[in-house]
Amino acid sequence: MQDVNPEEIQFLVEILNKHPTESLKRIAELESLDYYKLTRVYNRYYGKYVFVNALYDIKKLGLKSYIAFVSVPKERLREVAARMRENPFILDVTAMFGFKNGISAILHVPKDQVDLLDEVMKNYSDDYEYYEVRAYPPSNDDDFGGWNLSYQYAVLMDILKWDARTPLSEIARELGKSRPTVRFMIKTLMQKGILIGYIATVENTEHDRGVLGIASELREDVLSRFAEYEINVGVLLGVGYLLEWYFSSKEDLAQKLFEFSGYVEKLAIEYFDMLADVRDMYPRQRFSRMVRRDGKGYRSILEF
Repeated sequence: MQDVNPEEIQFLVEILNKHPTESLKRIAELESLDYYKLTRVYNRYYGKYVFVNALYDIKKLGLKSYIAFVSVPKERLREVAARMRENPFILDVTAMFGFKNGISAILHVPKDQVDLLDEVMKNYSDDYEYYEVRAYPPSNDDDFGGWNLSYQYAVLMDILKWDARTPLSEIARELGKSRPTVRFMIKTLMQKGILIGYIATVENTEHDRGVLGIASELREDVLSRFAEYEINVGVLLGVGYLLEWYFSSKEDLAQKLFEFSGYVEKLAIEYFDMLADVRDMYPRQRFSRMVRRDGKGYRSILEF
């Protein structure tokens, strides 16, 4: 990020995490801030560097999270990645090179369509592997719900996921509903435990590389050992753990591999910038492409 004030960005993130959907005037009143100063900072950074997005509990929606690793020849990388992103149940694709050369992908799969995953993956490669992944530490909660809302709720969820600060009047126009109806729909999502909150984040332009590893056991010192890095840990059911460390391409790649290889059995490098435009396909159409227009459940993951 160039020509920005990190302190102003941090200030805006902190304020919006406290008041994610309140108007600027209301935030200024609640926090005893200068309204015009707040507006200046907001207009400078919001939607460019700072964003507020809805957080959903996908278990309540009957979706299981998977990570897949697909071998793809380099010359076909973009073509296969684009075809994968045509499928709304494939949320993210990243170029990777290591124990699989090709693509790592994040999928959200309806609980009653898990047995179709092999058929889906064979559309992209004959050489693949996938694992169900859950948050660490695991909750051991296997109570998955399902989709039992109208299609309009899927559109609403996409809007809030893209920009939770979208004005209520704009949402109402897009849904063809009244503002009180939209408020009721948002309240319904919260009461059902689907909408669990909002988060303000800063666009990450520094970490364009990642080291991804699979370990059968999670060593107790791994999180403290790499505390200076941004690290994610996931649980691969029946297999072990998924470890991801994020860093900049300006750093020493060989050193990163050497450091992390002792903690995992499988290792790969992720290149987040290589397929950036493909990853951004359908930015505002996630749930609305998953759900049937009659609202009666999810479309088949084989449709795409």
